[in-house]
Amino acid sequence: MTGLIEGSDQAPASTGFDRRAFLQRLVLASAAAWGLASVPVGAAAGPLTRPVVDLYLQEPADRDIDLLDLTIAQAATRMREGSLTPVDLVERFLERIARFGATYQAWNTVLAERAIQRARRLRVGPDSPALTGIPIAVKDNFFTNGVLTTANSFIYRDFVPTFDATVVARLQRSGGIVLGKTQMGPLATTRATTPDGAITTVNAWTPQNPAVYPGGSSTGSATAVAGRMATVGIGTQTGGSITIPAQVQGLTGLKPTMGRCSLFGVIPLSYTRDHPGPLARDIKDAAIMLQSMAGPDPHDLRTLGLPEVPDLVKAATPVRRKGRVTIRWSTRLGVPTDYLTGDESVSALRRTMLNTMSNLGIDIVEIRLPDAWALLSGYAFNSVRLPERSEQFLEYLRSDLKLFGVSLTTWMQGLFVSGDEYVRGQRARLLLAEMALDQVFTACDVFAAERADAFDIVGFPLVAFPIGMAMDDDAATMLPVGGLLATRPYAEDRLCAVTAAYQAVTSHHRNRPPEPTQAGAHARSSTRRLRLSLEDVERTGA
Repeated sequence: MTGLIEGSDQAPASTGFDRRAFLQRLVLASAAAWGLASVPVGAAAGPLTRPVVDLYLQEPADRDIDLLDLTIAQAATRMREGSLTPVDLVERFLERIARFGATYQAWNTVLAERAIQRARRLRVGPDSPALTGIPIAVKDNFFTNGVLTTANSFIYRDFVPTFDATVVARLQRSGGIVLGKTQMGPLATTRATTPDGAITTVNAWTPQNPAVYPGGSSTGSATAVAGRMATVGIGTQTGGSITIPAQVQGLTGLKPTMGRCSLFGVIPLSYTRDHPGPLARDIKDAAIMLQSMAGPDPHDLRTLGLPEVPDLVKAATPVRRKGRVTIRWSTRLGVPTDYLTGDESVSALRRTMLNTMSNLGIDIVEIRLPDAWALLSGYAFNSVRLPERSEQFLEYLRSDLKLFGVSLTTWMQGLFVSGDEYVRGQRARLLLAEMALDQVFTACDVFAAERADAFDIVGFPLVAFPIGMAMDDDAATMLPVGGLLATRPYAEDRLCAVTAAYQAVTSHHRNRPPEPTQAGAHARSSTRRLRLSLEDVERTGA
């Protein structure tokens, strides 16, 4: 089978990929979008069609690691051997939140008592599900039964769902503990702010400087994980809002293929581009999370009829041959011709990353992107996503424009995109997907992307991970720099394998942000003086 190398036990999921079937799904997703976009209020979540499996793999139980720094796998090891309990872990994070929550401003709601009660009920044993006792930060656009779910908006400010989003239900059935709901961009359109645009969540690496960009709308979950206030978090990506926060805050963010994770019970932004996914410390944690989150859901037609979810956790476990880390499958890494141009400090880190990948046995190949690539993935066609958000909220646009706060402009823009523009944009989307499949991923297995946009548009999977630190002149400090890899649909295991090999021989993902030098009301008041400008709204990832 293609992709196999000596000692491999299976081919990657991309082997035998059905190109025609995926392109047909893209067309159907656009045509049937009206029937997929609704968020039922008060409906039952229904039974999960996929059993929760034990994804636990042994990790060294290092006693010197602070509980706040434990990965899922490390915490699972210690809990199974009895040296750590779910209550110990939850209480440690709650102490951290009590101390620095007002500084980081990552949370909308902290479910302290609820989390402690759940931790006390959990019993850890050798057959416990993968996430047993693991504290999780949940973006505030995921429905949580009986818990205020606002999407940081005026529209949902009093909304309390009566059921959990499918993704949240699956994480809890796998033993996870929802620690709270995190700050986000209003209706997932900007970096985390109040509905009227006052900046809230900060970058965990510069907690005293809220002007430093912390990422897109999933900022709260990212900062909660980077700031050591949760072991792992979940967000949504429509235009970079998992991968951008991961890149700028030293995390590993895994955005799956369109349809891998159900959007049932998620307040929508774009029904052809919304993707739930994890924000984690390393790729194995991200894989454990995605394996628990993914799978078919009868409530979301996008999830049905897809190839089976591969063994992501195994793929995210480094392979060693003759005592040396090597890539799991024969892999070609495509690099665009201008990848090493621009900022020299970033280019130097990228060059080192490529050298490391090469030493792992990965073939580096130069890719010249098609001439129309930038046009098809740029704003001219990208703007067709705007009617998707406007259509779902027409009632509110007609009744009270003030409900949309700082993001009103983009919601209004959606009303002025004509029918022919929308159809032309969807054709451009299909053409972009064909270009990616026929002209990029025929020459490589994984592609080193500079931006997420093109791959968000066509629903291909992405992974972001730290590759080093560089001086930021505006912040006057060293900040994380992230790499970004894309691959063809349903091949999340390929991304996991490449990232696992890289993280096995590097330590960037273990870097921890500096501790805040202040906490409490002063940090909050100084942050609230900053507000988003129109330029911020236009540039930020969603």
